Amino acid sequence: MAAVIEVEDLHYTYRDGTRALQGLSLSIPAGSRVALLGPNGAGKSTFLLHLNGLYLPQRGKVRVMGQEVNARTAREIKSRVGLVFQDPDDQVFSSTVGEDVAFGPVNMGLSATEVERRVQEALAAVQMEAYRDKPPYHLSYGQKKRVAIAGVLAMGPEIIVLDEPMAYLDPQGKDTLLDILDRLHRRGATILVATHDVDMAASWADRVIIIKNGRTLAQGDPSLLVQEDIIRQANLRFPLVAQIFRSLPELQLKTVPYTVEQAAALLKDILAGHRV
Repeated sequence: MAAVIEVEDLHYTYRDGTRALQGLSLSIPAGSRVALLGPNGAGKSTFLLHLNGLYLPQRGKVRVMGQEVNARTAREIKSRVGLVFQDPDDQVFSSTVGEDVAFGPVNMGLSATEVERRVQEALAAVQMEAYRDKPPYHLSYGQKKRVAIAGVLAMGPEIIVLDEPMAYLDPQGKDTLLDILDRLHRRGATILVATHDVDMAASWADRVIIIKNGRTLAQGDPSLLVQEDIIRQANLRFPLVAQIFRSLPELQLKTVPYTVEQAAALLKDILAGHRV
């Protein structure tokens, strides 16, 4: 499958001398669900800010849908890549939910009719239609996150990037957000999520990218999350499902499950007396 995001030898150093990215290289296929993992300070957020032109490469290249990100293309790139910040209060600032979601389309110069259509569709996509006339400060943290996503959706991006979207959400809030992301994916969006949640990454993503010290440590399918050398180097933990089966060496498993579905299938085989 063709890559919609390609990164080659990306470097970025902050003014205080912090080297956030030190030769990052990776690719993201079209239509994929990608989890970006790494310890604090790995460079995840800095990388995400390059994807819609908020940061420009100091060295190396970032291509989005074949177009190189630079000062000349940044505006167009922003229309293709929607970025949802970790803290919705950094992104949701208008007097009402509806006005906030309309902000992007209005600034794109769209007609009032088109703006209205996009606002309605975006709010419906995140199940927030009933809150259109509410001020954002009346919303819960999880609801604000959904409004932030709606504001991005109203811009019509093909790629949706979220920085730690599960942070500070209760279990119900996480489930609701995952349902929203799954619906967006079924509509054809490529979704990239930066997260510390290895369980979410294992069960939700079809591609995992692990970075450390501003470089790519590993990229591939979620089975990377049960490879001990990678997990140790990245200062991550194994998914909880994998931890349970790793604590049972007497099973002599050839492969360790890392999702509930895989574990259930394995247990059925064990109970049926099949060799595993």
